Amino acid sequence: MLNNENYFSVENNLKYMSVSQFKAFENCPASAYAEVTGNYEREKTTALLVGSYVDAHFEGSLDVFKAHNPQLFKRDGSLKSDYIKAEQIINRVEQDDLFMEYMSGEKQVIMTGTVAGVEVKIKVDSLHSDKIVDLKVMRDFEPIYVTEKGRLNFIEAWRYDLQGAVYQEIVRQNTGKVLPFYIAAVTKEKEPDLAVIEIPQAYLEIELENFEKNVIKYDAIKKGLIEPERCEHCDYCKATKVLKKPISLEELNFE
Repeated sequence: MLNNENYFSVENNLKYMSVSQFKAFENCPASAYAEVTGNYEREKTTALLVGSYVDAHFEGSLDVFKAHNPQLFKRDGSLKSDYIKAEQIINRVEQDDLFMEYMSGEKQVIMTGTVAGVEVKIKVDSLHSDKIVDLKVMRDFEPIYVTEKGRLNFIEAWRYDLQGAVYQEIVRQNTGKVLPFYIAAVTKEKEPDLAVIEIPQAYLEIELENFEKNVIKYDAIKKGLIEPERCEHCDYCKATKVLKKPISLEELNFE
């Protein structure tokens, strides 16, 4: 049975598809496959750890998170400046009644279901009887440039609409209710900005179709039935690149 201790185990990462896995396969199948099989681990960046720090606070597991991540601290035992900022973010959101209302649901609810015949796992930050809420800690709320798509709002740029679609479907399978999906977002700016954003149902339906269309292929890669393609641009591909022959100057991509 899935729980907080084994949710990210290699065994369960191979058994279940998750939204983060799906997005990783979209970016680079080879890197994603190496990660789910336990042969590659993405770097824990400061940006990622700050978000995880805030997540752990609302989950009620901050002490455990601190114990598992000694890199948060200076030699004298005090928090590094980035995590002092995380504390400031927490203090700011706790002053806002609406934000805290949306974060007051049942925490870190694990559910499983199937999409297009593939087993899927989710972990909901804040589940209410009438809504699904996910917490995001962002650099800011400015539009983000995405290759081949142009400037997008941060929801679409980071594929949180896809996350909402899958979460809504798995919650529906477990509860029988189609619940609206919200992002409770806070920024890391000098003065943190706040927003609670509902993703329209039409967006969720489009993204669920996208998930259904591609999840079978990515599951087949996980099962070793399809060779994972390399993007040749990510850190994994750079680290495992093997030169076969010289290339012409004309083959370089300067874009």
